[in-house]
Amino acid sequence: MSIQARIEEKLQSLDPAHAAVENESYMHNVPPDSETHFKVTLVAERFAGLMPVKRHQQVYALLADELSGPVHALALHLYTPEEWSQRAAARPDSPHCRGGGAH
Repeated sequence: MSIQARIEEKLQSLDPAHAAVENESYMHNVPPDSETHFKVTLVAERFAGLMPVKRHQQVYALLADELSGPVHALALHLYTPEEWSQRAAARPDSPHCRGGGAH
């Protein structure tokens, strides 16, 4: 199973209304087909009333194995359904990394 698939599977335990896992490794100076840099956009009711740091801690705990091994970077965009609606279902774009392949 790919690292991306493992992340997607684990995130389902948070009962998301929306989940997107994007492999952004190609934007960095890593070998082709790497799975080291990811962006996660997750919308879940369980985030209601939680400050961003508490939301992040939940995801970090869930993905501890991946973060202690193959995953070098994880950008998290975590919203409640109401926040997601207010954003018009849009998350920020990631900046390009110096030395990455997509400039």
